[in-house]
Amino acid sequence: MPNKKNKEISIVKYLPRQPETIHAPYMPEMDFYTAVKSGNVRKVKQLCEEPFRTKQGLGVLSENALRNLKYHFVISAALIARMCIEGGMPLSESYGMSDYYIRLADSETDMNKISELHDEMSLEYASRMRKISSGKVFSKPVASCIDYILEHLDTRIKMSDLCALTGLSSSYLSRIFKEETGITITAYILGKKLETARNMLDYSEYPVSWITNTLAFPSESYFCKVFKEAYGTPPARYRRDLKRSEFRA
Repeated sequence: MPNKKNKEISIVKYLPRQPETIHAPYMPEMDFYTAVKSGNVRKVKQLCEEPFRTKQGLGVLSENALRNLKYHFVISAALIARMCIEGGMPLSESYGMSDYYIRLADSETDMNKISELHDEMSLEYASRMRKISSGKVFSKPVASCIDYILEHLDTRIKMSDLCALTGLSSSYLSRIFKEETGITITAYILGKKLETARNMLDYSEYPVSWITNTLAFPSESYFCKVFKEAYGTPPARYRRDLKRSEFRA
């Protein structure tokens, strides 16, 4: 798997130089928003370990540090709201949440509190998106499996892990999971990995090989095969077609 830090360094030298304004690297930033949209609470918590106020590369939108942080808070809230709407959150709910947190941030004078508020907002969105991804109310074992799957899409999820989590045998767990969701555990895992892969193709410049490794697909050829089966086109062509359509628009 390519090292994210090294990738960022290799890209930076090709960016236009702006002596006094530095912006956050695009790919790690979109990695965060994609995690929120997919309901990956565990990853969002990890990415929030770096305080929002000290995030490396925040652009200078105001000479006043407090106002600058508030501007970036508004931008982040707007992006999260829009991506979560695309992920299935009702428009009124998503924009209502962003308005609520923007108002809280606007009335705050402590930059640390604004930073903490950003973490709270991000985790609240991610938690709600995880529930939306679940789609309905499930029994505790199935709900636990779904939560585990959504938070471990970057790993090879094994049936033994889910059995240990729920304390159920593989045959019984497989049966109740399919009864409640309508699909097998394997199909559910693959579907969520493919949804996340499509988000990465939509909103980042991560290469197909990086997405393959990050989502723990067995091989790039396998990833391309199952992606084409799901969406009608291989991932690289999917991205090219998307860029062409955006250019025409």
